[in-house]
Amino acid sequence: MLILLAAIFILHITCICLLLAATIHNAWWMTDTMSTDIWARWILIGGKWSYTEIPGHYPKEYLQVVQASSVLACIFCILGLFVFVAQLYTIPKGNRFLFTGVFQLLAWLCIMIAASIYTDIFHKDKEQGWYGASFILAWISVCLTFISCITYFTLRKKLA
Repeated sequence: MLILLAAIFILHITCICLLLAATIHNAWWMTDTMSTDIWARWILIGGKWSYTEIPGHYPKEYLQVVQASSVLACIFCILGLFVFVAQLYTIPKGNRFLFTGVFQLLAWLCIMIAASIYTDIFHKDKEQGWYGASFILAWISVCLTFISCITYFTLRKKLA
């Protein structure tokens, strides 16, 4: 049981780290001389990366939804970890970790919304460039938070 508990805890910490990395790191869309994230754009000029604002032609409303959803996913996942630790000590034996599962479900829903909107709205007509590491981490986070959510919904506190 201790190994299972440790594995679930490590999965949750992994989800938090990936969500934070996807939200903070500046590599959602990349070219050889440009890196764009959900907050700003970095351009390589003379061997140095220079910070610039996101271009005005980006749909601001969708970008704000992606930003807010990514931040909310991080918040819900972190709160879910605290709730999990609290539920370890407070829920009666034999009950499920439903409250923690709800937080993970909300985190999954938020990062799914952010990654889906970014995929559908941004860079569809661009021929040059590729999705960066942060974008890939966001989709990996979608999978891991969903697995974590299902784990919490099915997990019971041991009776013995």
